[in-house]
Amino acid sequence: MRSWFSGRRSDQSEGGSNVNGVGANSISGGSTVFRVIVPENVQPGEEFQVFAGSRIVRVRCPLDSRPGQSLQITVPAEPTPSPSNNSSSNSINDAPPETRQRNNNSFPPDSPNVRRIENSNPAAYMVDIPPDIQAGQQFPVTIQGQQLMVTCPPNARPGQSVRIVPPPAPTNLNRPPPDDSQIRQNPKRQASEEKTQLFEVEVPKGVQPGAPFALLAGGVRVLVTCPPNARPGQKIRFKLPLALTQKRSTEADSALTKIKLKYGDKDGWTRTVRATDLKFQWIRMDEKGDIDLNKRFNFEKSAYVRKLEFRSGVDPRIRSGILSLVPAAESVVDSKIKSASGQDLVTYSQLAEAQRMSFDEKVDWFQATCAKLCVEWNEGHMRMNVRREYLLGDSVDAVMSLSRRDLRKLWRFEFIGEAGIDAGGLAREWFELVCREIFDPDTGLWSYSASNQMSMTINPASQHYCEDHLVYYRFLGRVMGKAMFDRQLVNGHMVKHLYKHILGWPIQFKDLESIDDEYYGNLKQVQELAAQGHDVSMLSLDFTTTIEILGEKIVVPIVEGGEDIEVTNDNYPEFVEACLKYKLMGCVKEQLNELLLGFFDVIPEPLLTIFDFQELELLMCGLPTIDMEDWQLETEYSGEYENIGGAHQTVQWFWETLESWDAEMKARLLQFVTGTSGVPARGFGVLQGNDGSIRKFTIHGLSVEQCLYPRAHTCFNRLDLPLFDSKEELAEKLKLAVTMSSTGFDIE
Repeated sequence: MRSWFSGRRSDQSEGGSNVNGVGANSISGGSTVFRVIVPENVQPGEEFQVFAGSRIVRVRCPLDSRPGQSLQITVPAEPTPSPSNNSSSNSINDAPPETRQRNNNSFPPDSPNVRRIENSNPAAYMVDIPPDIQAGQQFPVTIQGQQLMVTCPPNARPGQSVRIVPPPAPTNLNRPPPDDSQIRQNPKRQASEEKTQLFEVEVPKGVQPGAPFALLAGGVRVLVTCPPNARPGQKIRFKLPLALTQKRSTEADSALTKIKLKYGDKDGWTRTVRATDLKFQWIRMDEKGDIDLNKRFNFEKSAYVRKLEFRSGVDPRIRSGILSLVPAAESVVDSKIKSASGQDLVTYSQLAEAQRMSFDEKVDWFQATCAKLCVEWNEGHMRMNVRREYLLGDSVDAVMSLSRRDLRKLWRFEFIGEAGIDAGGLAREWFELVCREIFDPDTGLWSYSASNQMSMTINPASQHYCEDHLVYYRFLGRVMGKAMFDRQLVNGHMVKHLYKHILGWPIQFKDLESIDDEYYGNLKQVQELAAQGHDVSMLSLDFTTTIEILGEKIVVPIVEGGEDIEVTNDNYPEFVEACLKYKLMGCVKEQLNELLLGFFDVIPEPLLTIFDFQELELLMCGLPTIDMEDWQLETEYSGEYENIGGAHQTVQWFWETLESWDAEMKARLLQFVTGTSGVPARGFGVLQGNDGSIRKFTIHGLSVEQCLYPRAHTCFNRLDLPLFDSKEELAEKLKLAVTMSSTGFDIE
């Protein structure tokens, strides 16, 4: 039975989740209320089909709704069949209860357009596409008592046959399985099945109604919002899942916790869990242990996180999005990952627990999760046929024609005109060659970083070199995501802040130093002049910056009307903030938007929350092959080590400690000091600094009073190494400095 109903938007919040499933509540009059989700390819005013109870109904999308939004429909009860019709009924559901019990192992006949494929295991069927169905539309069929919805493939037409493998028949034949891709599961039912722990806390002094505050609950730092009717000193209650609070404690965690308040280079930003919806959010604690709510730009404390809002594109295979840079405290990431059927695949507690794992354990867990998201071979796979002489063009055409589901299918490659079966080798070659070609500066899409010739950065003037430049960035994003999904490597290292943008990690003023040391120094000078009481307006600055395009220097405003705004002692912090936002995102916003959209076409954003930006580079590019003899031979010494060099006792301890480290820790130290895990092909002797000249790896000696922990200067590849009293102390503090150069979940 097929019916048509008009949906209306549901104003009930679901926490922004994309949970799909059944949610029905009976109401008076024999009707049932269902909550459904508008499919991705449905526009306002168009119709779509869903299962509602035991029927297929048609729903018209309201004019004020969009794909992904929740609608509420009311479906009248099915009419009770008359006795005269029971004898001729073809459905078990139409038979009396006693008849259904006797015949619970029988099935109604299959649809006339369905034919079983003999000797298929699991059972497969050929289904004829009805005359009025076009590519992308759905139509119902009945197979072994199940009423299923079949989507017409993009390359199929009415009258043609498609092969399907239906799910196992349900044990309760009185009601067909729900269409999980379109009907939302009742969140109250899910919550009631999950064990929670109740906490009671006193609202701290100074916290106003509606304001957030952080606390430790069950060993987890969580973010709690003061209720509107609560005041400081009053007690409030909240619940957390037991799976989240029951964490293991390790010696490494204890060491990191003890050192948090002592390590001067920590930026103070940590990712915590919101008690209201268990999503992840960045917070910063001030000197008193309270959440820092200061909103004006601060050179040391302020941080910003990219925000990507997804939108439906003109082509249903290609989403669009709106990219912006928001204060870090306003950045929120979902903490659940859904399977293709809409079920919870990964929960917030699993993500938080995975973040505490070692790098190798994280990689194994990440790849196991990707395997669960992968479309099974018998449900479809992709064959990529490309010409070697037109590799990039053919690859862009092939990859950009795929839907997001196709991107999670298994890919097999063939170079046209060449014999060979892809058992993994051709795929590795394809990823390597494509990345090498698209990262080549001669294409005009990427250029060498001004501060590190081993890292690539997006070319702000890419549109002047390639007319379809944005398509290539979307393509590369998909390739990078697919490489991570399929355990392949990306042949190209990027500048550090781009990895932070992919992860949704905070960027700060100090990140400018790693991409343009001179620009960073000029802005620091403005701050110092203002701090000394000088008149900043004497510098004759305005809210503009100068860029170079094809050899021509162009002045561009960094805020609207910036050419008419003079920089003064009153507004110089806003000027520096605008410069930061422009340099780290604004000048490449369009390109970065497409890169991120392509990446998230493959990888669910919550899945990345387990990594820091250093680990992401190692995962994407692989662990480098480091020649320790070459590294030691090409190292220079300064400060306290200048005269003795490698013969100094502390330096010997340093190299002995490095020799004992595994490949991951060696790569992390390289990241810590040079800004990237990449090693020049000609070895450490050609390491470059921010001015493009040779800047070898340098160990600079100084007293413990000057520097308690080792610190890095990535602009000129220098490690400040204090004169420690013992090898054990050096090893401990060097490891802490390297591993704590990034932030993460604050689980004490």
